[in-house]
Amino acid sequence: MKPYLLFAASAAILAALTTPARLTAQESSTGEHHIKHVLLLSIDGMHAVDFLNCSRGIAGVNGGEPYCPNLAALGRNAINYTATSTSKPSDSFPGLMSIVTGATPKTMGIYYDVAYDRSLDAPAKTTGNGVAAGPCTPFTLPTGTTTEYEEGIDFDKTKLNGGAPGASLTDGGIASIDPKRLPRDPAAGCAPVFPWNFVRTNTVFTVIHAAGGYTAWSDKHPAYSSVAGPNGILNDFYAPEINSTVVALPGVATSEGISCAAIRDPGSDLTAWTNSFDNIQCYDTLKVNAILNEIHGKTHNGVNAKVPEIYGMNFQAVSVGQKLIEPNVGSGGYLNAKGVPTSALLSEIEYVDASIGDMVNALSDTGNLESTLIIITAKHGQSPIDPNLYQAHPGKTNNGTSPATLLASLLPNSESPANPNGIGPTEDDISLLWLKPGTNVDSAVQTLEQNATAIGLGQIFYGPTVSLNYNTPGLGPGRDPRTPDIIVTPNIGVTYTGSAAKLEEHGGFSHDDTNVMLLVSNPAIKRITVSTSTTTSQVAPTILSALGLNPNALQAVKIEGTTVLPEVTSALNK
Repeated sequence: MKPYLLFAASAAILAALTTPARLTAQESSTGEHHIKHVLLLSIDGMHAVDFLNCSRGIAGVNGGEPYCPNLAALGRNAINYTATSTSKPSDSFPGLMSIVTGATPKTMGIYYDVAYDRSLDAPAKTTGNGVAAGPCTPFTLPTGTTTEYEEGIDFDKTKLNGGAPGASLTDGGIASIDPKRLPRDPAAGCAPVFPWNFVRTNTVFTVIHAAGGYTAWSDKHPAYSSVAGPNGILNDFYAPEINSTVVALPGVATSEGISCAAIRDPGSDLTAWTNSFDNIQCYDTLKVNAILNEIHGKTHNGVNAKVPEIYGMNFQAVSVGQKLIEPNVGSGGYLNAKGVPTSALLSEIEYVDASIGDMVNALSDTGNLESTLIIITAKHGQSPIDPNLYQAHPGKTNNGTSPATLLASLLPNSESPANPNGIGPTEDDISLLWLKPGTNVDSAVQTLEQNATAIGLGQIFYGPTVSLNYNTPGLGPGRDPRTPDIIVTPNIGVTYTGSAAKLEEHGGFSHDDTNVMLLVSNPAIKRITVSTSTTTSQVAPTILSALGLNPNALQAVKIEGTTVLPEVTSALNK
């Protein structure tokens, strides 16, 4: 089986395009670079304090000794950025894309995996999560639609392979994406908007491939093929669907030696891998094995290839360990505001650490450790760390409501909670509100402020306070069809999912949502701790610089002025 190729598409994936030109010598960075490969890992949910606690040890856990020995070992030859912030919003989709584009949502146009675009029309077929099909007339004014880039665009979201025709048990990739379930662009003749073309800027994968590099990525949804960027190419992409039905995985065992040949937690809710502390580890192991194959110069599924110049994956285990309350098993999360993990979360951190240890050992065994820059960060954090602060709105005790519920009649039908068959509003521990055309925004904000207690209101952004950091919302010249009209960030701990099966959530602007670990490691680096403000968007230009490529090849660098991490450049050039 050949590595996957991702191409720009309208009605279908094109079989061939002109090969992107290589960067010229003048466009490349100067100097000799010993870094030939970058291994990029996102431990979704991993706060900066989680790395601090697990690498140094904390009273009450593991006898006070470190409980992530492999991460701690990497930290001895690494730059540790303790004040790193993710994208805002801190959802997985913008979080990932900020890391690989160097952009904020303002430039890359990514706000959430489920968001809204006033310039697009509904899909031809209702998505698996309820974005309703609708009309699209080529080259006419759009009606606007909710945009879904998660499991709902799979042919069959219940299947680990996403329902890709003829695919093996775990391996669907971009073939899992049903073009009829994608939003359509009337300005492009109603062509479906594939994930990689939904992104407005190029990515490190785009640039590295254009320079002749081999690129690979593994993630939790086929939709995250978006990392290829517009008209971009990925040589090897792997994305078993995380929100599929749990199945046995013959021949799969975790780095801790636990077999997944039978379902580990058969008594759990098997409708998704995220419903179990044990099952999520088996799911993540599929991607870990893909990385181990790639380290050994193979594709994710074991076909001879080459070691990628850039490759990596996301871990979901820690995020599940932070959020989940599993019936008849127990609660994850933390014991207190110090970030002391529960036993369930501890198990997930230990699992991820063992997996990364296997990757480092493989890099050493293949002679690639010295030439590989390992970057470990997170798409998002999780809030609240303090378990006493969590409040579900609306909850079983009828404590409050959500902004979208208050303004349901003012929202497009595809975004309204009043739509019983829809996917629902874009709300977690943030509320992103796109209003119907002609709605009085000031009046809507007044309604929210009059119900501040009921919605647990922290802060409202609208008008200039939205346009300052994003673009002016709307449709037409000088306006951005993807910018929300109103952004509501609630008090710490308030979430709008109403879920009693969670302890935390993400998406918002709070410290716990956004302050994630960022560790940049290589044997040539001496230990440094940087406490000045840093963003995950700086990872992208830093990757290019480390590989000897020009960071200005990223469109976001030119538009937003995103800078490389200077400490990395200095350490690698010594």
